[in-house]
Amino acid sequence: MPTWTALTHTNGRDAAEALAEAGEDLNPEPVGTGVFEIEDGSGRWEVGLYFTESPDEVGLALLAAAWQAEPFVISELPEVDWVAHVRRELSPVEAGRFFVHGSHDADKVPESAEALLIEAAMAFGTGHHGTTKGCLLALDRLINEGFAPQRIVDVGCGTAVLAMAAARSFPVIVLAGDIDPQAVDVARANVIANGLDGRVECVEAAGFDHPLIENAAPFDLVFANILNQPLIDLVPDMAKNIAPGGKAILSGILVTQADEVIAAYTAGGLQLERRDDLGEWSTLVVRRD
Repeated sequence: MPTWTALTHTNGRDAAEALAEAGEDLNPEPVGTGVFEIEDGSGRWEVGLYFTESPDEVGLALLAAAWQAEPFVISELPEVDWVAHVRRELSPVEAGRFFVHGSHDADKVPESAEALLIEAAMAFGTGHHGTTKGCLLALDRLINEGFAPQRIVDVGCGTAVLAMAAARSFPVIVLAGDIDPQAVDVARANVIANGLDGRVECVEAAGFDHPLIENAAPFDLVFANILNQPLIDLVPDMAKNIAPGGKAILSGILVTQADEVIAAYTAGGLQLERRDDLGEWSTLVVRRD
């Protein structure tokens, strides 16, 4: 079945979300919509509408004009088995002792590796994104340094790859929360697929706002691989929920945004222990003294 995409850009999240909602009233109607922040500091957002029939170009032009957005760029996509394509393109990822792979690469896992199975269909958090790999490398270094946390939480866990890596590394129950209920379902499925049921507890939570997480605080290790502004917004909760001597591994931060995040955490009473840049992304390790 052919697929058409219609993409535009506008200023601000509210306008982007309103535009995407209005787009659902088009005829033919889109089978899906997406709203994404462009992480370049410009404040612009991308709106995508996805169709299985050729979209109404006049209707899209009127929609863009009404919401002061750029004209939609319409593209017809070839028929592709995207999961099979991703499987071919995404080779296993090695990050220190961790080896992230799909089931199609199970025969490539080194004997000494901590293997983490994440299927190719689970796009973000497979380990191939620089932010996830940066967090795994940071965790690997902390383990090599003898860091042994007893209370661990993954905030904004996505596929739960970081929570699972921690559960494989330390003999404790790891908490994992995400604001998106679909992400929580994916995380739970991944936990079971990796034989970690009962070792990683996945809950729907915004930040630390869940009774299970609140009752387990303060934490010795916090993962937060999200985006720079949500990380900055979390500073007061981070300072409150990290135990003395505890650390947080932070990512989802463009290299150009790292200084801003570091300044916010320093002002909030947390000290920068290490910064590592991987491509265009930064990973920070901060600690509470």
